Amino acid sequence: MSKPFRPGLIGGVLLLIILALSLAGVMIGVSQIQPDQALGILLHGFSPDGLGRFIEPDWRNSQAVIINELRAPRVILAMLAGAGLAVAGAALQAATRNPLTDPFLLGVSSGASLGAVLVISHVGLVIGAYTMPVFSFAGGLLSFLLLLILMKRPENQRPDRLVLAGVAISFLLMAGTNGLIFLGDQRAAQSVVFWMLGGLGRARWDLLPIPTLIIVLGVMLLIWQARNLNALMMGQESAAALGISVNRVRITVLLLATLVTSLIVSLTGTIGFVGLVVPHIMRTFIGGDNRILLPVCALAGAAFMLGMDIVARMLLAPQELPIGIITGAVGGSYFCYLLARR
Repeated sequence: MSKPFRPGLIGGVLLLIILALSLAGVMIGVSQIQPDQALGILLHGFSPDGLGRFIEPDWRNSQAVIINELRAPRVILAMLAGAGLAVAGAALQAATRNPLTDPFLLGVSSGASLGAVLVISHVGLVIGAYTMPVFSFAGGLLSFLLLLILMKRPENQRPDRLVLAGVAISFLLMAGTNGLIFLGDQRAAQSVVFWMLGGLGRARWDLLPIPTLIIVLGVMLLIWQARNLNALMMGQESAAALGISVNRVRITVLLLATLVTSLIVSLTGTIGFVGLVVPHIMRTFIGGDNRILLPVCALAGAAFMLGMDIVARMLLAPQELPIGIITGAVGGSYFCYLLARR
């Protein structure tokens, strides 16, 4: 009788973890801020005429600026990136019926990186602050179109061939990215390297609204496809017998995952393993029903990224370690553990 409540329990626990890590995220840094001060600053910043008016300020203006302008948008971006990558990874694994699939393996990240490096090394901010997201999405869309071309042959629509096609496209686009780095302005090479290692340092309020809206919408549409993804996991023949257009659903999921991942990569750089590790861990707790798995993955991905960001800031403090290094180490270690255990 307790099984139906288990996903709800896990979701509740994850929400509490997210709240705790979010508070820790605005407190921890080069300038340490006390929990009561952090809460007071947040209440004053987001609700000055509400609860914030009942709190007597006991903090410096510099502390308020650090939280409101630097750490709060960073926490929002961490949750956004973690949730988006985890849901995109879980949806792609269901659509391809391959548990090792994630946005990076299918070339989406490589395409987005190609667009971002083109901006950093050659083009510059030709259309303002949103140049990077636009070019990153264009690069991700390029990888998606190349994948569609390879999927035209019926034999390439098999899950194993689809993943191989994604790997090939990923290496091809990464070669293009490395070529752009080599031919571009060498003064920007260091910026490119730090960006490709992944990080949340570019979080700014003026950059977040439109990508946040699009990513949240993309995640919701992926969750909306949960029933169709459950059918795809039973096999193409079974899904077709249920009246589902297999190719249309698969292409829709691939396009949505491309959109979500490309925008995240444009804001954070390359952060690997989130879309691979989080769905694996959540399946061990709640099973493979995507109607439950995808929303829980969104919460777990947000919590995971918040935790990794805190570790990245604390490990070599006051220097900040690129978060992509942390997620790569954690993800690689987890899969080594799985291989050793089995």
